[in-house]
Amino acid sequence: MKNSKQDLSVLTGFKFWFDINTFSAKVILLTSTTNLINFGELMNIKEAIESRISVRSYLDKPVSKETITQVLDTARWAPSGTNTQPWKVLVVQGEKKQAITDAFLSANLAGVKTNPDYEYYPTEWQEPFKQRRFECGMDLYKALGIGREDKEKRVAASLANYKFFGAPVTLFFFIDNVMGKGSWFDMGMFLQSVMLAAREHGLGTCPQASTSDYPDIVREITGVSDQYSLICGLSMGYPNDSKPVNQYRTRRTNVDEFTTWLD
Repeated sequence: MKNSKQDLSVLTGFKFWFDINTFSAKVILLTSTTNLINFGELMNIKEAIESRISVRSYLDKPVSKETITQVLDTARWAPSGTNTQPWKVLVVQGEKKQAITDAFLSANLAGVKTNPDYEYYPTEWQEPFKQRRFECGMDLYKALGIGREDKEKRVAASLANYKFFGAPVTLFFFIDNVMGKGSWFDMGMFLQSVMLAAREHGLGTCPQASTSDYPDIVREITGVSDQYSLICGLSMGYPNDSKPVNQYRTRRTNVDEFTTWLD
């Protein structure tokens, strides 16, 4: 990651709306920017954000406890409402991770209905979200070399989620059930901080809602109390850049499509 001297600016005012039903966001900027102090040598944040991808193939290379600790030590500075810091993290490797994979696959094979602690997606898709979801899936299958009619390979690609795409480490993120919806925003900011901090160490990540399909399995194997809801799992490891799937990038809308400017 490159370092560079930057004069940072912040917005003196903005409003952020989030639709909890559609998981869509809209930003309205109210004023111009104001220069702050020069922070000196900083990580290139723009590069970290724009180069982050959901890595779906990893090298057979362990990630040390020290490195994971450093990632979390950086991410813990993520903001949270009144500094509640509602996150609980479980780092799973080795036999425990394999036990979770085996249990996930067995449940899927047996036709056990998924029972996540919350509904991630809407029950009925509407535009423009429906089209974006479709494009995301088609682009991914193309990167994997899977044809539209190849149902067997599509199923295998889906089940790869339960294998954590071969990553040596999985982090599970939980939140205490006493917390309100606002704290889920905090969890999102913390997760993004983890993923960006991992980039500094040459690590790739993949946030996976699918790994929360069977939260009771995760809680049973890991001993986590049902007082906590499972947000998601996050695969982590060193990316296998030789795999085409790791060259795949999801599309993004232009700034003008989601931003309104008011003076």
